[in-house]
Amino acid sequence: MQYIRSHVLICAGTGCTASGAKKVETALREELAKRGLEKEIKIVETGCHGFCEAGPLVIVYPEGTFYVRVKEEDVPELVESHLYKGRIVERLLYREPVTHASVPNYKDLSFYKKQQRMVLANCGHINPEIIGDYIANGGYEALAKALTSMSRTDVVNEVKKSGLRGRGGGGFPTGMKWEFTQKAAGDKKYVVCNADEGDPGAFMDRSVLEGDPHRVIEGMAICGYAIGAEEGYVYVRAEYPLAIKRLRIAIEQAEELGLLGDNIFNSGFNFRLKIKEGAGAFVCGEETALLASIEGKRGMPRPRPPFPAISGLWGKPTNINNVETLANIPQIIVKGAEWYAGIGTEKSKGTKVFALTGRINHTGLAEVPMGISMREIIFDIGGGIPGGKKFKAVQIGGPSGGCLPEELLDLPVDYDSLIAVGAMMGSGGLVVMDETTCMVDLAKFFLTFTQAESCGKCTPCREGTMRMLEILNRITEGNGRDGDIELLEEMSRNIKTTALCGLGQTAPNPVLSTLRYFRHEYEAHIHDKRCPAGACSALTGYSVTELCKGCGLCKKACPVEAISGEVKGRHNINQETCVKCGACIAKCPFKAIIKG
Repeated sequence: MQYIRSHVLICAGTGCTASGAKKVETALREELAKRGLEKEIKIVETGCHGFCEAGPLVIVYPEGTFYVRVKEEDVPELVESHLYKGRIVERLLYREPVTHASVPNYKDLSFYKKQQRMVLANCGHINPEIIGDYIANGGYEALAKALTSMSRTDVVNEVKKSGLRGRGGGGFPTGMKWEFTQKAAGDKKYVVCNADEGDPGAFMDRSVLEGDPHRVIEGMAICGYAIGAEEGYVYVRAEYPLAIKRLRIAIEQAEELGLLGDNIFNSGFNFRLKIKEGAGAFVCGEETALLASIEGKRGMPRPRPPFPAISGLWGKPTNINNVETLANIPQIIVKGAEWYAGIGTEKSKGTKVFALTGRINHTGLAEVPMGISMREIIFDIGGGIPGGKKFKAVQIGGPSGGCLPEELLDLPVDYDSLIAVGAMMGSGGLVVMDETTCMVDLAKFFLTFTQAESCGKCTPCREGTMRMLEILNRITEGNGRDGDIELLEEMSRNIKTTALCGLGQTAPNPVLSTLRYFRHEYEAHIHDKRCPAGACSALTGYSVTELCKGCGLCKKACPVEAISGEVKGRHNINQETCVKCGACIAKCPFKAIIKG
């Protein structure tokens, strides 16, 4: 048997792959072969490790040395110094932004210290395309336990006692949903995994499917057993080719080992999975629209009741959970409901995976216990705001969520606390904004998205969001009117109470939350014709301050000759001619030109 002295883990998630991880892997294999080390050093392709901002990531075990931003040209030195001579390559280590101290082991990074990785436990540590890696880490123990020592009702009750709530946005108790479907009358039932992740800036479900697909498959099989379903569908958007590829491989491997198919663990339980690729319509994240899409119809919501638990896919009882919800199931069955319920808060149990994006130092994935504060997520885990800028707001919950200001940074992150302040957990998108972000423009951005993604079936969503967007466009273009704010509020309330589905009902949330906490910015746009953040070009001008030395560089850089002035004299900008391109600011060596 060949002795393997080191494992080199290379992140092969979408983010690191886009940064050149495949080139690093190829170069590493070639370099090891040159030195005759290919048999004693094993290369492992993993899924996303979460620290996306610093990719490509390479981890060397057993030391656990964590290398960041590794390039193809770094490989010879990495092999020579670390893998051959046992010396850490200092320049490839991560350095903390405040202390500038290098961190050899990933567990010591501030990004990971406050995380509690349960759903993401295997991501970045196993090869998702090898079922043996998953089994070696306890994979399919939960399915075996459920099928051989628990009744269907036992499984449902364990999930109920755990307190797990749906991670797709609504936060409905998972065990209760399973119980409804289990008790529903029907000769055939279905399990559906909602992997139609469509929020801007969200990539939690994609990363779980890419890095640990068997965990989701196992969760679906356990659900199938509990509710009496023998067939399941994973509805995943076609824009996730790597997730789809690894999911297909995982299903084939599970079938080969008898973990999917007929008579699993000699229990008499049969279960099969199929993949349905969605076309990328955001509305198909709504469960009834998703079911219509699987059936080959146009993805449009329908009124409820009846709910899918009673009449779902092809009119049969159907249980729908999202990726993260199902990924929690195996550990609940293996470790018990009491263990799981001991994590989080009284009404929000377990952990939550967030995608950190926007104006934040550490972009990536973070899994934290429920009840942690927003401040800890953004500043302790996320590393704060880059470039010395001030924190302004955080958008949580995607287009369906809301914006929270600085005074709410110490708010505990759980379902009920967020709803109380006009936001929602959503699927876990978390977009951070600094002082340069215009909140009116941000509300317009999210409403533009939801308006474009509206299926058009109901009038409140189809027409109401369009009218609201027209008002926001006028405001950001300097044509706001008295009464616009009140009209936005009235229309938002009407849409929330009359729209057919969750997409329409939550579409006004970004507008309502920004009006609630940043009303002064709307007023400045409408009454003062001014954008306080300097982001709306129609309301922003450039001016020359007393710091001007009259060097003339701004004048030469201006493409429309809007700047005048003599050498060594203070220059002026013609506001009517200025196209607000910013070329003058970029060229001024004295920082004498300001925007605002």
